[in-house]
Amino acid sequence: MASLQKISPCLWFDSEAEDAAKFYISIFKNAKITNISRYGEAGREFHGKPPGTVMTVGFELEGQSFTALNGGPIFKFNEAVSFQVSCETQQEVDHYWQKLSEGADEKAQQCGWLKDKFGLSWQIVPTILPKLLSDPDSKKSQRAMTAMLQMKKLDIAKLKEAHGG
Repeated sequence: MASLQKISPCLWFDSEAEDAAKFYISIFKNAKITNISRYGEAGREFHGKPPGTVMTVGFELEGQSFTALNGGPIFKFNEAVSFQVSCETQQEVDHYWQKLSEGADEKAQQCGWLKDKFGLSWQIVPTILPKLLSDPDSKKSQRAMTAMLQMKKLDIAKLKEAHGG
């Protein structure tokens, strides 16, 4: 029996919870929808949703549980919260960047950050980046930082090159 994940994010959507969950599970290899609940008559005076419409969608991405909630237009995503995707290779960086940015606003892309078409922020991060930025040789780490700040999608080879001088 799988253990319950103690902490998991609940993502508030207007009415796109199911579309968003399907979009995300199409991008990650180890991903699935785990459950869907629907609004009923109970509480209709509060939620205002027609009975039978999707209330929540449970889904998993790479072993991380999420809940997507159709809660109405009250709240919007912002950059205060983002999800980091750790990538070992440039091929992984390219894959997640391309897929997650489909239909998104390119103006919201900088330093490995992007906003997807639902407004959710993601960081597509090569696993080597923290090593380059925390190098005890401050000249090397600052060159890597300067290179990163000039990029939208991160380029591992260019980051390593800048770090190396």
